[in-house]
Amino acid sequence: MPPARRKPRARTYDDARTRAAVIAQLGHVREAVAGLTEAQLAAPARPAGRTVRELAAGLGASVERLNRDLELPAPPAREVALDDWVAVSAARGADVDQGPETAAEGSEAGPAAGAAELGARLERAAARLAALLADAPAGRLVPARAGAMRLDDVLVTRCVELVVDADDMAAAAGVAVRHDRHALATATRLLADALAAKAPGGSVEVRVPPYVVVQCVEGPRHTRGTPPNVVETAPLTWLRLATGRVTWADALESAEVTASGERADLAALLPLLV
Repeated sequence: MPPARRKPRARTYDDARTRAAVIAQLGHVREAVAGLTEAQLAAPARPAGRTVRELAAGLGASVERLNRDLELPAPPAREVALDDWVAVSAARGADVDQGPETAAEGSEAGPAAGAAELGARLERAAARLAALLADAPAGRLVPARAGAMRLDDVLVTRCVELVVDADDMAAAAGVAVRHDRHALATATRLLADALAAKAPGGSVEVRVPPYVVVQCVEGPRHTRGTPPNVVETAPLTWLRLATGRVTWADALESAEVTASGERADLAALLPLLV
């Protein structure tokens, strides 16, 4: 009988740096939103079915919801581990940033909400979050889609939300939205680890420089020299692949991803989260 496969050691994230990254990325998104025109706010954003205005309003609602959760008593201790967040969210059919409640709250911002109003909402929400985080312990439980999560883990998932939303906004509105380096690195690593958890193994090496390298997919494990099966791409392309913004076939055709080796086809494993 082959030996049982060890579960990979969970990655750890620096809580102080994650908190700073969330606030910084919120600032970058707010800055971009405040400068949008009416035409840009009305532009369709990915995934289909929402506009840039709705994306910005939904993000504001998401932060406000976290603020309310931090102001209330912690929920009963039925904890969801960070390692399980992607799988749980995918199973529930939730968007990267919005459960059903937050999506509804975002839609209530009104069809005529302007850039200044949306930007001010984000600024208020970010300021309140920064104040609440100053006194909130990392291990405090916060309501999540399937029970509760530690605050430090929730903030790691918020890096995914914020970076993906910023990229969606940039693509739809045709503007540059800055990415906090630590937020981008955190989102990239979390979704790369989710791929390794979904397809455990060591036959394919997935490289997303400069942030992460993971091995995945059943088969012969590579131990030294050049791996026979290698996938490599840039951080934002990886996030688009992992969240269904770009298909595997399109990324290959546009040379945004390189894949060598007979096992280096991740089409059946993506997206991880939509």
